[in-house]
Amino acid sequence: MKSTFATMLFLVPILFGAAWDENTPPTANGIETAITETTETTESMSDTLVVKIGTKQYSATLLDSPTATAFKAMLPLTMNMTELNGNEKYFDLSKNLPTNASNPGIINAGDLLLYGPKTLVLFYKTFSTSYSYTKLGKISDPTGLAAALGPDRVVVTVELR
Repeated sequence: MKSTFATMLFLVPILFGAAWDENTPPTANGIETAITETTETTESMSDTLVVKIGTKQYSATLLDSPTATAFKAMLPLTMNMTELNGNEKYFDLSKNLPTNASNPGIINAGDLLLYGPKTLVLFYKTFSTSYSYTKLGKISDPTGLAAALGPDRVVVTVELR
């Protein structure tokens, strides 16, 4: 009886096309059940930026991502940013950047995001969103950011520290 049971355990994977290989993800009825990790799940920060608005300066950090790397190659950058929705300033970049958009659910004051492939957005208020963005980085301490940006168009300079 024990040998029959052992034989069945050996034959089941062969009969159903599964292989006992440690490099093969687990399957259930031929459907992969392993969770695949993406490179964007780790939000490690890399380069430090200076964001200048008038006489105010803010320290910001870029994510370690292809989008942030492409953005960094454009720096220094001086932009005349446009007001939108009473919570953000935006600027259309001269070229498209690589994207990996997702819905963050909550946007925080100081978030530096990319909408579509070339619209840079700097948020100065925290709120819920249904839109998708590609994360670039964030201002470390956004205290006073809304006042510095003001209600109208504003010149913002971003450069590497």
